[in-house]
Amino acid sequence: MKFITANFDQYDGKDIQAYIGLDGFSGLKKAIEMGPLATIEEVKESGLQGRGGAEYPTGRKIEQARIEKAERKFVICNADEGEPGTFKDRELIKKDIYQLIEGMIIVAYCANANEGVIYCREEYDWMHEHICTSILKCKEMGYLGDNILDTGFSFEISLFSGAGSYVCGEGFAMCESMEGKSGRPRSKPPYVKQEGYLNYPTLVINVETLSAITAIMKFGTSNFTDLGTPDCPGTKVISISGKVNKPGVYEVPFGKTLEEIIALAEGVKGDKRIGFVQIGGASGGILPESALKTQFTYRELKSKQVSVGSGAIVVADEDDNILDYLENVGQFFIHESCGKCVPCREGNRQLEILLGKFKHKTATIDDVKMYKDILDMMSEASLCGSGRTEPVPFKTAFTYFEDAFALGGSHEIL
Repeated sequence: MKFITANFDQYDGKDIQAYIGLDGFSGLKKAIEMGPLATIEEVKESGLQGRGGAEYPTGRKIEQARIEKAERKFVICNADEGEPGTFKDRELIKKDIYQLIEGMIIVAYCANANEGVIYCREEYDWMHEHICTSILKCKEMGYLGDNILDTGFSFEISLFSGAGSYVCGEGFAMCESMEGKSGRPRSKPPYVKQEGYLNYPTLVINVETLSAITAIMKFGTSNFTDLGTPDCPGTKVISISGKVNKPGVYEVPFGKTLEEIIALAEGVKGDKRIGFVQIGGASGGILPESALKTQFTYRELKSKQVSVGSGAIVVADEDDNILDYLENVGQFFIHESCGKCVPCREGNRQLEILLGKFKHKTATIDDVKMYKDILDMMSEASLCGSGRTEPVPFKTAFTYFEDAFALGGSHEIL
């Protein structure tokens, strides 16, 4: 499927004239002709939801940003792609940077913001020059800077390099990082949209979401909603990795089954059976092979206690141990916790201890209760979305792979 990724391999990702030749910036011109309010309605009509994992309705998000009044307003592109198994934003930047920039301009025009920042993770430093050069080319062509396309609207974009912190993908932590502070979330309210970067209204929006806005404006809302399902329109860019023959980035219409999506990666290596699949990134849910007939839509995945998330799908084979995998996920969360709140900071450390007990079959009934209590506490009391979603893989693994959580002594199954 080629909608958001329609320009992939159609040009080298660097030549702005080639991008224009592919009808580039036609989405921006359409938005200007329609005006900001009508453009926002167009995005709302598309049903586009945030593609970074939060799943918030994008049109409503832009509308709320427009309402905020201040002498300065910011649009920040969240390119802090830090989850294991998630690499689709990298490909969107590398292969179609101008589509991303065009999306930022459209959003800024609608939100009445004049300053933009691409917050790119430090590990993508090899793309920083490419991003900066593309921004300069857009300015030379009159798509950035003062009085864009003779509209009286002005907008500038700069690049900010993160420091390699997973939690900086959270809006407030990102703003703190950009202000030269430790990347840690703030308490809410006020919200980022009200007092974000430098305490000015800030709209933080994901790479894929911005790219999708450009594609919707270019190809039309009806062409987007014709894809997917009635309650979950459009497409999603997926990162598939793990024990598959052809890991990579794929664009799929919503409504395909997980089994069909994994088939795009040409199945499991060595013709082995699938052991389990993690959906939505490191904080995504874990499903057994028996659940792979589930449709890839927000509603259907939610019925299985998982979510679309970042769009990552990590495939494990029949030889992989679920507890080993959870230990690996837990170590990532321990390393990446900002340490500001106790539920996340200490909860992950306690989970590591308990997983060791389950792994060595020394766990007791009290350990089971502690495991569940910690997961509930993290879900309810963590300061930011990172800590609140980290329990998801541990909860779903407990639900779908109860045999792995054997108690000590009699090895009674929970």
